[in-house]
Amino acid sequence: MKLTLKEHRRFEALIRKYKRNKKVKEMRNYIQHGSISTYDHVKSVALLSYLLNHRFHLGARDRVLIAGAVLHDFYLYDWHKNRGHYHGFNHPEIACKNAVTYFHVDNNVQGIIKSHMWPLTLTRVPHSREAWIVCLADKLIALKETLHGLKLF
Repeated sequence: MKLTLKEHRRFEALIRKYKRNKKVKEMRNYIQHGSISTYDHVKSVALLSYLLNHRFHLGARDRVLIAGAVLHDFYLYDWHKNRGHYHGFNHPEIACKNAVTYFHVDNNVQGIIKSHMWPLTLTRVPHSREAWIVCLADKLIALKETLHGLKLF
């Protein structure tokens, strides 16, 4: 699936402020899955979320969707070294705190960030269209990145 030129321009306009932000750029320093940086991971999740929303006419709010997708892993540390086994459970809260601190995100975006690890975080069920889309896109991108790291592609 590819973006049309109009969709590409809209996506770039929505993601621009995040791509230019110093703290978001810091995510380039941390590995997410295999050899993929957290920065590249969240950009892929944002793009897939946007594509799913538009291709399947899901009716999610693009601004909220992109903010949640870009900031869902905005925890700013190397989880392989610092957090180990509890990272999967704890990082949504850390990412949400950072998103509020640096971007003053609203409750809609906070909900996406806090619930993106469902079902691992059983009590954090996605409650909006945007949260369900980001949760799904994150799982699909993580699977692709992990399998790619295992050289299965």
